[in-house]
Amino acid sequence: MFIATLIATDGSLVPEISDRARLALAEAGCAPVVGRWIDEGYALDLAFAADPGTARAVLEPMADVVVQPEAGRAKRLLVADMDSTMITIECIDELADYAGIKAEIAEVTERAMRGELDFEAALDARVALLKDLDAAAIDRCHVERVQIMAGAKPLIRTMKAHGARCVLVSGGFTVFADRVAADIGFDRALSNTLGVADGKLTGTVARPIVGAATKRETLVAEAAAMGIDLSETLAVGDGANDIPMIQAAGLGVAYHAKPRTAAAAGARIDRGDLTALLYAQGYARKDWVE
Repeated sequence: MFIATLIATDGSLVPEISDRARLALAEAGCAPVVGRWIDEGYALDLAFAADPGTARAVLEPMADVVVQPEAGRAKRLLVADMDSTMITIECIDELADYAGIKAEIAEVTERAMRGELDFEAALDARVALLKDLDAAAIDRCHVERVQIMAGAKPLIRTMKAHGARCVLVSGGFTVFADRVAADIGFDRALSNTLGVADGKLTGTVARPIVGAATKRETLVAEAAAMGIDLSETLAVGDGANDIPMIQAAGLGVAYHAKPRTAAAAGARIDRGDLTALLYAQGYARKDWVE
């Protein structure tokens, strides 16, 4: 059996959506059974027998929806992106603002996240433009600009409370990722190291670059170290460099993602916050660690 979970993290699911969703699944030949609320108004589970791709297509217009096998929905490993996923900003764009070149760098960031540019080359080019920026801008940016994404803390803390391991893997920078990971509660953080000398950015990034391949490799290696199957893993991100890990995970989620990433993912969250990933795993609000 499969489970389709309809999710509205603002509590806006109407009671009659259960009947509407069951009818849509029945008309699509998916043989649904009676729905079950995880939290009324917030998340509804519908079990069905066949054709998960069709089920997703007919239900997505109604709400955020995650379709997956019923067995093993609570994952034992989460690997997550940082910028625009676990936090609300792209850190390199905000650093660029302190240098007075945000518009120039943000355009390149957007194209890289859409998969229109090579990630490593685009990162090098953007960081080079930050050469000689006062390193004090890093701490200022963290204090003034970094905001944790809604739902990030309960997502990570609840999964860990239920025995999962959580890893942050970012194409961004350690000066932000290490602090974000500690604040949210991740077990490990992996990211890129900005060059700093004499109190200024050098315009360089240490090698090797943490990019798409590293993200996927980290997911696979962490699962192997835990002795678990990839079906027991969850990956979430928003950009093109997240696609390989999203596609390798048991449940790969595109979160408010760029079009190419959304199209490549097995599930996408376009409307709600990160607590949608708790509902996708079957955790009711009473089970969350806030």
